[in-house]
Amino acid sequence: MQSSAESSQGSQVITPSKSLEEWRRQDDALVRHLNDVFSPLQFPPELASRILTHASHPDAMRRHNGRLSFVGTRVLQSYLLMFVHSSPALQPEHNYERILERALNTYVLGEHVAPKWAIGKVLKWRPMNVGNFSKPLGPDVDVPSPFETLERDGARGIGMYKVHGTAVEAIVGGIFHQFGGSVAHRLFHTRVLPSLIVEGSHEGLHTAYHEHAREMCERMGGPEGSLVR
Repeated sequence: MQSSAESSQGSQVITPSKSLEEWRRQDDALVRHLNDVFSPLQFPPELASRILTHASHPDAMRRHNGRLSFVGTRVLQSYLLMFVHSSPALQPEHNYERILERALNTYVLGEHVAPKWAIGKVLKWRPMNVGNFSKPLGPDVDVPSPFETLERDGARGIGMYKVHGTAVEAIVGGIFHQFGGSVAHRLFHTRVLPSLIVEGSHEGLHTAYHEHAREMCERMGGPEGSLVR
């Protein structure tokens, strides 16, 4: 027997077979995770489950993070451009498009930001190209041990960095939508940009802006500073 949910247009959308109690228990786990990581923010269950469900998971029939990821990408780009444009490190030869692509590539977000937020413990998604390990993952499923020790190329190969990076974008989009631009801006400078300072790599934030990014983070309370004033 299948459960169903109403779409915003009022038509019924068929969702995977789960009882209301199962949905509630799973959503509660996602809410707890986001509330813990981004305290003191309090995420509504519908928002938390949307943020932390990727389109590859069967539960995406109910809701998924595609639209919030789209919004989050634009929010991240806007904040990074404003930061770069106002930075004393800006030079005439610096290319905005290249800086954006290097810092905010979805794979980069998945590799360098997502682990700080422990996204892999709760994100609902389905890995690809992994044989018997290709099963839906989520808060009520133990992450297969091979995934915990994946080398960089392996993580890229099964789509983990891309999927986790999409979740980072969705979190930013969800926070912008639910809590406003001021909170999202503080999140960007204290929880996102510092993680993109990748020393000795062509990926991440352009090296010319590392020091200014650290200064902005400290000015806003540091990496553990409050997201609300």
